Amino acid sequence: MNTVYINAAPIELNKLLKFESLVASGGEAKMVIENGLVKVNGSVEIQKRKKLNVGDIVQFMDQEFIIALEV
Repeated sequence: MNTVYINAAPIELNKLLKFESLVASGGEAKMVIENGLVKVNGSVEIQKRKKLNVGDIVQFMDQEFIIALEV
């Protein structure tokens, strides 16, 4: 599992996918979310701007990320 460090919580799901270079653009991020390809805390998430907080786990393709606050 990879750790994603953020400066401030929350972060939007579509922005996380883009900033971590899991997708090429914000439009692609929205598309993969709408198509049910992303899970948050084990459940399929279709809210493009879902607010993620510290401790949330995001799964996309074969990768898994946990959100942590940068110290």
